[in-house]
Amino acid sequence: MSYGSFSGSSNISSAQDLVADARSLGALKASADKATPESIRETAKQFESLFMRELIKSMREATMKSGMLDNPGSDLGTDLFDQQLSVSMSGQPGGLSDLISQQLARQMGVEMPGQGTGSALPTTVKAPESLSNKAVPDRITASDAVLTPVKTKKAPTASQADFVSKHSDAANKIEKATGIPASFMLGQAGHETGWGKHQIRNKDGSNSFNLFGIKAGASWKGKVAEITTTEYVNGVAQKKVAKFRAYDSFEDSFKDYARLISDSPRYAKAREQTKSVTAFASGLQKAGYATDPEYAAKLSRAINTTLQLRRAQVQV
Repeated sequence: MSYGSFSGSSNISSAQDLVADARSLGALKASADKATPESIRETAKQFESLFMRELIKSMREATMKSGMLDNPGSDLGTDLFDQQLSVSMSGQPGGLSDLISQQLARQMGVEMPGQGTGSALPTTVKAPESLSNKAVPDRITASDAVLTPVKTKKAPTASQADFVSKHSDAANKIEKATGIPASFMLGQAGHETGWGKHQIRNKDGSNSFNLFGIKAGASWKGKVAEITTTEYVNGVAQKKVAKFRAYDSFEDSFKDYARLISDSPRYAKAREQTKSVTAFASGLQKAGYATDPEYAAKLSRAINTTLQLRRAQVQV
């Protein structure tokens, strides 16, 4: 969803409305030409309400029902309760709506009280407090707030969660420097390494820290790890010995990946698709990042899993 299309006057909806309601959505669109600090804040709150509603819905679905009192009436009551809960949890100082407000204001050239239009967008934003008011890590980045959620068929595993948690700080730093979404990088690193289970090793068994399967071509002057890998030739899998780049740390691996994607003309089109998981993954496959004919589909699933995990940092 592009929330740049939702703006309106300060009276576009009441505090208990959601943009999911047709009346509220119509009012938002009808007032799109009246960009004011008040309308921007209201739009941001509406977007956060939708996000919180989907989050609560996901938590409900993950909870086993007793079956004794479940019926269409109780389901409707629960849905209405969750809608009101999502509204009451939105618009809190320092929450997601503040981040969205700042980005909307910058895009629309509106000066918000207390800040100029050119003020920097925060690198990270605190996730909303959960229903149990437990502390939440500050690891959700700006890109996580705007990327469209896509559910995966399988729930994320503990090993996937550990991998994402371990490398989130490094990925967040690279997103700040380059704009490449942290979840894109984490998802691709997870896919390339089997979520950390199949990392490239040097001859002595030490870690090469190569999370992205980047090969060492003629232009590479750094360390090299040589291993047997699977390549697809005309759609047929074949085992080949190949040289891969080796680094001194995982953060160096993230930095080198970002340089490759940002500087190589080969990946220019993919680099322009950072607002869509599937478009980015397809762009990498078309550019020849990997020979696996199913690479884009597999990478999309890995990235969506990462997005779920980073949003799930709101603890229940």
